[in-house]
Amino acid sequence: MPAQSLRLLFLNVGHFADHLFMLIFAKAAFSAGLAFGLAADGAYAEMIPYGIPSLVLFGAGAPLAAHLADKWHRNGMIAVFFIGIGLAAIATSFAETPMQIAFGLAAIGLFAAIYHPVGIAMLVQGGGNIGWRLGSNGVWGNMGVAAAPLITGFILAGYDWRLAFVLPGIVAVLIGLGFVGFMRSGRARPPEATAVEKALVGFAPGWQRALLSLALVTAGGGFVFGAMTFIIPRMFEVSMPGVSTDVAVTGILAALVYAIAAFAQLVVGRTIDRRPIKPVLLTVALGQPVLIGLMALQTDLALFAVAVLAMGFVFGQIPISDAVLARYVPDQWRAKVLSIKFMLNLVIGAGALLTARFILAAGEGFDMVMAVLAMAACLIFLAALLLPAKSGAELVAAPAAAGD
Repeated sequence: MPAQSLRLLFLNVGHFADHLFMLIFAKAAFSAGLAFGLAADGAYAEMIPYGIPSLVLFGAGAPLAAHLADKWHRNGMIAVFFIGIGLAAIATSFAETPMQIAFGLAAIGLFAAIYHPVGIAMLVQGGGNIGWRLGSNGVWGNMGVAAAPLITGFILAGYDWRLAFVLPGIVAVLIGLGFVGFMRSGRARPPEATAVEKALVGFAPGWQRALLSLALVTAGGGFVFGAMTFIIPRMFEVSMPGVSTDVAVTGILAALVYAIAAFAQLVVGRTIDRRPIKPVLLTVALGQPVLIGLMALQTDLALFAVAVLAMGFVFGQIPISDAVLARYVPDQWRAKVLSIKFMLNLVIGAGALLTARFILAAGEGFDMVMAVLAMAACLIFLAALLLPAKSGAELVAAPAAAGD
């Protein structure tokens, strides 16, 4: 395999692993709660808070990861990510109390924080069809989201929650060792930069407005994404009595939602390589509150169908925000800015879980959770209106093209 293709494969697998590990607990929380003696009617809501430190560190650890990558080595940090998250997952499986699970999950979140600021910065190096690479990488990440309830559900059906952490942990360590070998071969270098990428030596014109819009979109999107990816597996168990309440079956259905919806990122990625970003972002943002609101009114297979559409719009937003950042921010600043972006995204995502927990603990159903998420999604559309109409990279490249 060509070196650049193998490098991209490792980065894509890393995105898959990142989201898979962060969502194992979303499916295993109920079973772990029962194993620790919690009552069945409150086990899920009681276990949710133990996953919040993991989500906080998933975001809050990103600036540290970006700093270490810039001071040391981006490739080296990806190796640390694979091996560290695998060992943390294995350690979590030995927990004997909910508090010990919280510490294990926190370690997973800290190592998981490495991928987005470092891996995405590596992914957009070289310029070219950034949207397509981001879309493809996003599909891998969302396949990790899809695989988490699927794999965890089957393991829970036949074994217990501990093995759901052990098996992926072993695989991650082995992949990490493989990446170390790839690094030592000297083939893990980034691609040659395009002319547009070389021209972007500083922040592009309009970057302040673009980054303000990006921050607001990230805040709203983080709230929606964090809650949607965590609660859908359990929502299906509760709201699909006419289909199944079995954890394996509902795990498959949740996995199908994430897997099918993930391919929206390929469509969006290809589109933003060819068309202005702003109208695409506005369209994607407008579809979210409508479809999330509809989810609150559905059950059984109708819920499944609407969930696929809603998650397609939620996932479709992901490559847009990263492409905006790549077109306004030069390479030497991308890891740092990405780290702030993901810290904001994921810390707010943790807040979304707290909100969901309070709503459910108060006796309200998932319909109320969906209503709150739909209102949060409306803010994404309003924030997208702030985005400049023209790409910063286009404005930088135009004078250079005129002089040729």
